[in-house]
Amino acid sequence: MILKNLFFRKFWGNKKVLITGHNGFKGSWLSLLLTALGADVYGISLENQDPNSLFNSLNFDNQIKQELIDIRNFEKIKKSIQIISPEIIFHLAAQPLVRESYLNPVDTWSTNVMGTISILEAARAMNKRAIFIGITTDKVYQNKEWIYGYREIDRLGGDDPYSSSKAASELAINTWRKSFANNSKLIISSARAGNVIGGGDYAKDRIIPDIIRAFKNNSLLSLRNPNSTRPWQHVLEPLWGYILLAEMMSSNPAFADAYNFGPGISSNKTVLELVQEFSKIIKVGLKIDKNQNDLKESNLLNLVSEKARSKLNWQPIWNFEKTISITASWYNKVINNNFNSFECCVDDITEFMRLQNK
Repeated sequence: MILKNLFFRKFWGNKKVLITGHNGFKGSWLSLLLTALGADVYGISLENQDPNSLFNSLNFDNQIKQELIDIRNFEKIKKSIQIISPEIIFHLAAQPLVRESYLNPVDTWSTNVMGTISILEAARAMNKRAIFIGITTDKVYQNKEWIYGYREIDRLGGDDPYSSSKAASELAINTWRKSFANNSKLIISSARAGNVIGGGDYAKDRIIPDIIRAFKNNSLLSLRNPNSTRPWQHVLEPLWGYILLAEMMSSNPAFADAYNFGPGISSNKTVLELVQEFSKIIKVGLKIDKNQNDLKESNLLNLVSEKARSKLNWQPIWNFEKTISITASWYNKVINNNFNSFECCVDDITEFMRLQNK
């Protein structure tokens, strides 16, 4: 299937778009979505060596142009960005796992902070009008374990190496936005998304991949923090927010800022509730492992996305049950019915775009 222009949107027609981390889970979905909208997608990332990864299962690399570069290598990044000369940059490349950050804190900080600065400086050196959107996380806020949702004006922080490194990258993005606004053509924003799920995620230490591995191995699913609450949303929801943000920044640079993209309050559910809902389609045995809560992770986490709703006219369209149903059905079709990963992703994008265009 040729994806280019499948859901053509005039703004994105033949736009040169660079995605760092294009072959990760979110990057793969964003690459598919932007290509379908008509963009010319370029990718920069490390090699994804996982044969089970979504990107490698899509056989999609012939429809985008990609380079394998460590984002911390400023000279190579600068040269590559000068050659591509993108109009829009979505910066997703990162060390994205909390538990991995405890094992490799230096690598986590150097990738998430200095890697971000490397992309910012390389983009600024183009000396042309371009949009930069740095993708971070809901975990950039100093978590106070309260029931209230975090807003963009709340204090940044983090008690684990991953969260604190992403908060630091937010500070870097804000610094480049404020410090170079008067002598740079680069228009800069950041986007903070809730916990994304969707078909094709096989990363370690994430709940949906853990469910799938337990199912495939016919083993018990071990939950470390069953009562932790997260703002669950389908991956396409925040990606659409990033797309709307880029469009608005292009029409008016005053839209450049930090934005939350999280689900409605009803989608804030515990890990156990997510597993129970998922098991309605893909059943797994379950045990609560009380011996693995060895690393600090937040228990309560919620985002307020009113700013994105009011300024960008963005809002989530799938509730918690629908999000779980679509995600579980994706895996069910691929694992049990031998469906093609690419076609399953296109089916989900088709349904999502149908609702967006109503």
